[in-house]
Order: sequence, then structure tokens, then C-alpha cells
Amino acid sequence: MKVAIIMGSNSDWPVLEAAEKTLKDFGVEVEVVVASAHRTPDVVQNFAAGARDRGVEVIIAAAGAAAHLGGFIAAFTTVPVIGIPINATPLGGMDALLSFVQMPSGVPVATMAINGSKNAALFAIEILSVKYPELVKKLADYRAEMRKRLERRAKSWPLCVAFLRRNLRTYISNSG
Repeated sequence: MKVAIIMGSNSDWPVLEAAEKTLKDFGVEVEVVVASAHRTPDVVQNFAAGARDRGVEVIIAAAGAAAHLGGFIAAFTTVPVIGIPINATPLGGMDALLSFVQMPSGVPVATMAINGSKNAALFAIEILSVKYPELVKKLADYRAEMRKRLERRAKSWPLCVAFLRRNLRTYISNSG
């Protein structure tokens, strides 16, 4: 089980760390590469063309601004590509999001939310789970734990609301 994470710039790494951690938590091998579709196109082309031979089963491609990386990779491989638009410009990542989601017919790139690296990793794991049944159980356990955490938070919520109401009343009485 192997997923490659490729980013257009090493400045994207703080966003992608969550993807690497999530994949490793599920026991998935991770290959991490920094290469740009614009500045090092030959490196990206070789990365994409050789991905399957290196055992890569899913590629996560993250890029900001023009965000051509995911589509460029998809043009050279039939390995599934998941795109993560990165918030790297004053446009708040919308430029990258639109670049990823507007792929021409026939060269798909699944696209996550802006900076959505954890969901990209989970989606890669879901893709892998078709071939690796042990991931099905791990995903079910992950979701069950997520539900338990939410239920624990929900139980404490009435206490938080009561605290806020009490303090808001005090604040209103003292500010009048």
C-alpha cells in the first residue's frame, strides 16, 4: 500500500503534514516529493510516468495559485490523482480550487477542499480499501472513534451553554 504526496513548493508542507500523518496512522507507506509543473516539468513527468512501477497506487497532488500540478500528473498516469488546492495567494486558494475542479473531460483529478489534506488522505485510504480489506476495518474503527469524540463533546455542550448564559447575564447586568 503506497500513496505519493507531491507538492509544488516546500512551503505547502505545513498543510500536507496532516495527510502524511493520517496515511501513516493507517499503515500506508508514503512517498513525499517536491516538484513543480512549471519549474521542473521533466521531474514531474518522470514522477507521474513511473508512479505505478514504484508501487504507488494513489497520488495526492497539492498546489496553490495556477495549480496545474494535479492535471499535469494525471496526463502522464492512470493512477488516481487527488488534488488539494492550497491557499497560497491573496485569492485565498480559490484560484487553485478552480484550476483543480476545471479539468478537461477524460483527465480527472478528484478535488478536495482548500487545504483539505486530511480528507485527501482519508479518500486515498478509501480507494486503497477496495484492494486491501484490512483498511475497511481501520476506516470503520476511525469513524467509530470520531463518533465517540463527538458524543463526548456533545455531552459537555449543555454545561458550556449554561456557563455562557450565566456569564452573559452577569455581563449584561454589569454593563447597563
